[in-house]
Amino acid sequence: MRAWSRPEVPVVAGEPPVPSLHDTSTGSVRPAECVGDGRVGLYVCGITPYDATHLGHASTYLAFDTLQRIWLDRGYDVAYVQNVTDVDDPLLERATATGVDWRDLAAEQVELFRTDMEALRILPPDSYVGVTEVVDEVAAAVAELVRRGTAYPVPTPDAAEAGASDLYFDIARAGDAGPWALGDESGYDRDTMAVLSAERGGDPERPGKRDPLDPLLWRVERAGEPAWDSVVGRGRPGWHIECAVIALRKLDRPVTVQGGGSDLIFPHHEMSAGHASALTGEDFACLYAHSGMVAYQGEKMSKSLGNLVLVSRLRAAGIDPRAIRLALLAQHYRADWEWTDALLEESVARLAAWDAWAADAAPELGADASEHGELVQLVASAWPTTWTPRARSCSSTSASPPASRRPASRWPRSTRSSAWRSELPPPDPVARPTADGLLVLRVLRPPRLLGPVIAASARPVAPAEVALELLRDGLAAGLGGVDRVARLLELLDVGRHVLVLARELVDARLPRRRLLDELAARITTSTISSSLSMRASVALGDGALCT
Repeated sequence: MRAWSRPEVPVVAGEPPVPSLHDTSTGSVRPAECVGDGRVGLYVCGITPYDATHLGHASTYLAFDTLQRIWLDRGYDVAYVQNVTDVDDPLLERATATGVDWRDLAAEQVELFRTDMEALRILPPDSYVGVTEVVDEVAAAVAELVRRGTAYPVPTPDAAEAGASDLYFDIARAGDAGPWALGDESGYDRDTMAVLSAERGGDPERPGKRDPLDPLLWRVERAGEPAWDSVVGRGRPGWHIECAVIALRKLDRPVTVQGGGSDLIFPHHEMSAGHASALTGEDFACLYAHSGMVAYQGEKMSKSLGNLVLVSRLRAAGIDPRAIRLALLAQHYRADWEWTDALLEESVARLAAWDAWAADAAPELGADASEHGELVQLVASAWPTTWTPRARSCSSTSASPPASRRPASRWPRSTRSSAWRSELPPPDPVARPTADGLLVLRVLRPPRLLGPVIAASARPVAPAEVALELLRDGLAAGLGGVDRVARLLELLDVGRHVLVLARELVDARLPRRRLLDELAARITTSTISSSLSMRASVALGDGALCT
């Protein structure tokens, strides 16, 4: 199946942090790699295409887009796979209700999803696989589970063929036979599992099952339903086995990260891992990472409730997709949060500020500035190249939330740009891609200034040292007047009082060496630390993002 076009990913100088993720299966933050050979595999569960793309979808795929960008920034060889559940009960039910052929509905919604992902500049998967493309492979895997004794038939009175039976996965035998055991991924107790199974496509009350939690592997043909001939009879795949087979077929074992929304923790990811382990005798994935749920008007955004905010409708209303992306990036990827009109308005205003600043700054760089050219690299040159382990963990774990983009929103407000004295000028051809580049840069490289606040075990870096380093970088880069230096300092969140000091010292026309000495003498650690601590507390939730 065709994915969507790939946006350009800028190459930023310097050594990025090793990304870390909260691993659902262990409850701890761990490095997002398996064996440290620079090769990583990501499997993210895709849509069931009957009502795409709502902001819950977009938030999840943006979270793992951020992970990909951090991996790529580090130079990793990334293999990314995503499925499309293009035959399933909800899709068939919607098609029946609307009088549309289920194949046409799926194709229409997949195309809409592609368009939305492309507009949001989400990196596409290397392999985008529809379930209908791998029915034979799934059936072969089910047959292998039957052969190994971890699958069994359940009588099915409504089967199209008399005597045919659905096939189910035996979680008890699978747990005895291999490295997987029920609860390894989710950590849930059986009572919780039973409730979630009933809510999320399972059938714990079905008679004939060995365990109420045993999941469906193969659904035999029913009258009026799509079905395929296979080695296990005519029918179609169950939900969880689809993802296990696609991942095993397309990615090295173990998969580095199995990702998706938190509503997939159980039963979907739990059971997919069980199926894969039963087939291979190995652990399925190194880490299991999950994004939070998005609410709207007080309820979780879901197709069943009908309270969806669709990316396509926002775009049709004239909202810049970059503003939608900014609004989603404003949230921590694991947090449950609520979409509001105010959040969107704030993001639209922030994007306008970035565009206006870029429009004002671009002429100083010349007409040849490219999408990720001189301006972006100038900012990148001031980014730090060393991180303490604790700061790395926090910053890379929270690469998509406010810590990585909030300082940039304050940058244009302190400049003396003419754009802020009157109406905003229309963005020129350089301004918009430059702002895009800065947004990407913000995702890839959170500022080091949060490091001293968070990294309790690390050697504190005095804010004076940081300010001096940035000022040296600015002067060495030929930024020119104090306004350009101040802009750089403000972007990197040094603090307004530092800007005032820098302006005073530069305006005094001191020699460069004396200017640096005076700045070092007059900037106190306590003054800046209190400001940074407050900002870090707001942006990082007192370090909660590292848990």
